[in-house]
Amino acid sequence: MYGMRVCVVTGQAERLPECDVALFGFGRLGDVDYESELSGKSEKLEEAARLSAVCGCCTVCGCTTFSRGAVRKSAAVSEKGKLLGISDMTHVFGGESYKSGANMGIYFTEGGKVGVCVENDIFFPEAVRALCTCGCNLIVAVMEQSRDGMPPLLARAYAYLFGVPVVMCAGRTAFFAETGGGIATSTRPVTLFETNPAVGCRLVTTRLKGVAEDGRADY
Repeated sequence: MYGMRVCVVTGQAERLPECDVALFGFGRLGDVDYESELSGKSEKLEEAARLSAVCGCCTVCGCTTFSRGAVRKSAAVSEKGKLLGISDMTHVFGGESYKSGANMGIYFTEGGKVGVCVENDIFFPEAVRALCTCGCNLIVAVMEQSRDGMPPLLARAYAYLFGVPVVMCAGRTAFFAETGGGIATSTRPVTLFETNPAVGCRLVTTRLKGVAEDGRADY
């Protein structure tokens, strides 16, 4: 597969460099109320779609969504002026006021298959692994704040173990973890990363009891 160019926007930007995917933090869209969107009182999702048309690429925008009293951390994904979908955070820690969402989601874009990971989901390897197993070429993760130092370490581990690069926007900081184990960090308002997603797979074999068709052990 050809290289993917990913732009992470953590601050104000008048113009973005040419890229396949642009990842925006939670400050871009802010709060999105579905009832207001449907009634035409607000146009946040339409704004996200227009942003993708202006940028000329797939855009992923972190946001807080409201639906009949339920509050969720989410990410709106758009391309070519169309809203492709909204992915929600699926893991909520005790004491948080958010509701878990129903899906994470892989999006088929012109640049490749993009898996979206929102906020707490980065702490759960099974969530990221599911996206990688489903064939995504890139994981984009969006967090409202940088928190402690664990998210970039986890992103680095996932990229290395699962063979899929991870780009993260956490507050005012951008991270890029490549499959070889390296990680880059930037606090600039706009940062461009370039990656060449792997297309091949490595054969791994293992032994497991209890699955022989005739009941006999295979040595």
